[in-house]
Amino acid sequence: MNSIVSLVRWFCLRLSLDELFIAASIISKVLNGERLDIKCKASTPEDCPHYRKFFVDPHAPLTEAPSPKLPTADYKTLLQQYRLEHGKDLAPVRRRKKKTSVPSHIHCPNCEAPGKYLYYNDGQKRSQIRCKVCSCLFNPARLRRASKAKYWCPYCGGAMYRWKSLETYTIYKCPNDRCRCYLSAKKRLTKKERQLRKKKSSQFKLRYQFRAYHFDPGSLVPASPKAPKGRIDRIHNDLHTLSLVLAFNITYGSSARQTAHILRDVFQIPISHQTVLNYAQHAAVLCHKFNAHYKGMVDPLVAGDETYIRVAGEWNYTWFTIGVISRAIHAYHLSGDRGAKHAQITLNETIRTVPADQSVGLVCDGLPSYGAAVHAINTDADGKPIDRIQQRIVIGLKNEDEQSEDFRPFKQLIERLNRTYKFHVRARCGFKDFDGAVSLTVLFVTHYNFLRQHAGLDYKCPVPLQQLDGIDTIQGRWGKILQMAIALDPAA
Repeated sequence: MNSIVSLVRWFCLRLSLDELFIAASIISKVLNGERLDIKCKASTPEDCPHYRKFFVDPHAPLTEAPSPKLPTADYKTLLQQYRLEHGKDLAPVRRRKKKTSVPSHIHCPNCEAPGKYLYYNDGQKRSQIRCKVCSCLFNPARLRRASKAKYWCPYCGGAMYRWKSLETYTIYKCPNDRCRCYLSAKKRLTKKERQLRKKKSSQFKLRYQFRAYHFDPGSLVPASPKAPKGRIDRIHNDLHTLSLVLAFNITYGSSARQTAHILRDVFQIPISHQTVLNYAQHAAVLCHKFNAHYKGMVDPLVAGDETYIRVAGEWNYTWFTIGVISRAIHAYHLSGDRGAKHAQITLNETIRTVPADQSVGLVCDGLPSYGAAVHAINTDADGKPIDRIQQRIVIGLKNEDEQSEDFRPFKQLIERLNRTYKFHVRARCGFKDFDGAVSLTVLFVTHYNFLRQHAGLDYKCPVPLQQLDGIDTIQGRWGKILQMAIALDPAA
C-alpha cells in the first residue's frame, strides 16, 4: 500500500492537474476493459503459485550439533558371514604401492573395519575411502574441526550460517544443497517457476530459514492509555454521572456528542462531548489495570486475529485473542503495523497467567508474524525449544486442508469478535490520536468480558464477578467496576 501511495506522489510531482485528469481517464478505461492494449500486472499468477511466498517453517532449528552416526554393523560379524557364504575368508586389500595404503588410525564409520580393509576410491585425490567389508563410502577429512555455528538445520543437521542481520532480527539459512527441505521445495516448483528461478532465484524461498528475534524485553508490553491530568475523584460530577457516560458511550456504542446530548436532554446533566472523552480517558486508565488483574483462567485453545482501525488518517491494527470456551478476551494490543513484535506482545499477554508446564493452542490465519512470534516464545533463554504455544493455521475462506476444516469454527469466533468491536468503533468515524483508540479498546474489553451477556453462554458474562451480582442497571455495574479498579490503585 505504501508503494502505491509513493507512486501516486511521483505522478503528482511530474504531471500537471490537466495531465493528471487525462491519466485518470485512461486508468478508468483500463478498469472498464476498454483499453485492451494496456495489461495490468497479475497479482497472484496461477502458473507461479510459489512466487514470493513467505512462510515461517514450523520446525525449530537445532541448538546443538547433531551427534555423529554410530556404527550400525560389526566388521567381525560381517567377515564371519562372508566365510559362511563363500567358504573362505575375505582377503584384505592388496596394495600395489605403499603410498596407496590407508593410514592405520582410520576406521570405517559404519562397521569399524581397520585400515587393511580400506582403499581410496578416487585415485590420487585421496578424498574418498571405500570399505571392502561393508562397501561404505566416506570422507576421512569430513570432521576436521568443531563447528562454531549457533543453529543447525532440523532437516539435514547441517550448520546454518548468518544470512542477514537487521535491527530486530537475524536470519540464519541452511546452505546444504542436499537438504531434504531444499530438495522438496525445489521439486514442487512448476515448469515456469523453474525457468523464472534462473533469472530471479531470490524470489523463491526454497532453503530452510530461521529468524532469531532480539527484541528488548522491556518493549514487549501491550499498548496502554496515558493517564490524563488530575485525579478521577476530583472531577466536577459524581460517580453516577461517570457511569452513565460509560454506559452510553461504551456499552451502547454512542459517539461522544450523542452521549452528551442524551445526558443533557434526558437526564438534564449539562456536559460537553470533550468532557465525555476526558471521562472515558480517566476510566480507561483504571480499567486497563482492572482487565489485567481480573483476567481469569486462559482456555486451552484460543483464537487470535487482528483488525483494521483508522487513526489520524492512517491504518492501525487492533490485536485480540479470545478463548474458544469462555469467550473471554485474553489479550489485546494496538500497533501501527502487523510485525512479529506486536504479535509476540499479544501472545505474551495471552499466556501471562498460564503455568509454565502447560501449553496453549493458538488458532490463527497465515500471517507470518504469528509463526515468528510462536517460534520466539517457544525458545527459552538458552535457545532450547519449549512447548508453550501450539499453532493451528486456518487459511483463506475455504477448507482446502484438514487443519483448516477442523479449526474453522474457532477462527469464526474471533471474526465475530472483530465485527462486534467494529460496531463500537464505527461511531467514532476514526480516531484523532493513537491514545484515543487505546482508551476505547480498553473500555470495550471491560464491557465485553465483565458486562456483556452472551447468548452462547446462556446470557452470562465471559468473566463473571461476584461483586456485580445483585446490581441490575448497567450504570451501576460500571460504577462498581470503577470502585474495584480504584481499590487496586488508590493513587489513581
